[in-house]
Amino acid sequence: MRIFLEEATVAYAIVQSGGKQFRVSEGQVVRVPSITAKVGDSVELETLLKADGSSIELGGGAVTATVVEHGRGTKIIVFKKKRRHNYRRKKGHRQQQTVLHNSSVRLKNAVQASAPQQEPRASSRPREGAEEPAG
Repeated sequence: MRIFLEEATVAYAIVQSGGKQFRVSEGQVVRVPSITAKVGDSVELETLLKADGSSIELGGGAVTATVVEHGRGTKIIVFKKKRRHNYRRKKGHRQQQTVLHNSSVRLKNAVQASAPQQEPRASSRPREGAEEPAG
């Protein structure tokens, strides 16, 4: 049980690359859409959110990653068919990807977000002795 609790509090960050968002932590290898950087170069990705298990910080940080390799993703089959017209087209597509090794997750000047505090709810019934609006 203790192992599960320690694993749940691992620090992570949400980064954006190529119009997609990824959850990353230090030392993790992640595949992102193709980036124009050479193998071995370090790349800095802007963080949208960072969490360490006890607090959540929004924006303002950066993740430093090293480009490991460039490659292609798994093949996606595009199949078109119109029944009763002898129309069938099969085409494959492989997206260009870059493999990144995340070396550090850091914050610059972030906004601390805390859990929203619940305000006491107003009762929908009027209080006894209170006057009702004329209408």
